[in-house]
Amino acid sequence: MTPSVLVSGAGVAGTTAAYWLARHGFRVTVVERSAGQRSSGNPVDVRGPALPVARAMGVLPALRERATHADGMRVVDGAGRTIAALPMQTEDGALEIPRADLAATLFEAAESAADFRYDDSITALHADASGVDVTFDRGAPARFDLVVGADGLHSAVRRLAFPDAKVEHLGVWVATMPLGEPAGDPRHVLLYNEPGRVVSIHPSRGEALVAFIFRGPDRPGLDHRDTALHRRLVAEAYRGAGWRVPSLLDKLPTADVYFDSVSRVHLPAWTRGRITLAGDAASCVSLFGDGSSLAMAGAHSLASALAAADGDLALGLRRYEAGHRVRTDAKVRGAGRAAALVVPKTRLGLAARNAGARVMTLVSSH
Repeated sequence: MTPSVLVSGAGVAGTTAAYWLARHGFRVTVVERSAGQRSSGNPVDVRGPALPVARAMGVLPALRERATHADGMRVVDGAGRTIAALPMQTEDGALEIPRADLAATLFEAAESAADFRYDDSITALHADASGVDVTFDRGAPARFDLVVGADGLHSAVRRLAFPDAKVEHLGVWVATMPLGEPAGDPRHVLLYNEPGRVVSIHPSRGEALVAFIFRGPDRPGLDHRDTALHRRLVAEAYRGAGWRVPSLLDKLPTADVYFDSVSRVHLPAWTRGRITLAGDAASCVSLFGDGSSLAMAGAHSLASALAAADGDLALGLRRYEAGHRVRTDAKVRGAGRAAALVVPKTRLGLAARNAGARVMTLVSSH
């Protein structure tokens, strides 16, 4: 009998897992809380272990068509003068693409292979030795041989099945929004820092994207879907900031804003019986850790390990975690250092970061 798999989340990890699980003979259902494919989020990299996965899926040409054209970064001061200029991609074949376009491309590859159910979510999981009984918010209850939580930092599957999981706020928040017009510089990301806060303008494709990345305490219980609150938090964090920030904040009240904590997930094991986690749900290294590339690589590893286990799901899940943790653990450990580099807390730290960027500019120009 064909094993059935429920994948929670139709983002990067979920669509990649759906594609490969179906290719390996599993009957796949994907449930997604949103009403359709999302359109928000900053550009992300597809590189390293994600490149052979994309190539094997046949989506690399589509990804390159949708890739951004930014090939460098300019750190600017309050007057817009360039402090340092740095190249963005150093790995051969790597590309940068808006996150929504990456997810859409992967969905197009997986759409015919799985049953996608939007505007629904998992509300209860009851697992036993042979499968998982799943209760949905809207759909009828159903039973699956395996449930994969690929539903991101705020994973419902992790919350329901892994109560020992810890989500660590790294002291940084990120908000993104469309600029509403093309960037003045189509080849460079502009980065403006003040202590504890940074603003970037990314040329993306056509319409530029703005990112606000700032330091702030954890806010337990914050509703990650309360956009009115998110806008207020950004406006408060950037009050009095220089450069182009005042005019950017003027766009905030009517913009489509994505807002979230920069966090990492601590979990001793990604699998509990017939329930497992993938992507950010398992090992979130949000913003600073190649999350999209690792999500693609991990989803492929999960499907491959299950297929190679020849029906022994427990064995396949153990092999998946043992292999993929080698990739994720170093990124998870390094996320704090990356945050310190992107958003220095103090003027001294900012001056040191900028001095290092100037040295890198000189090295890269020779």
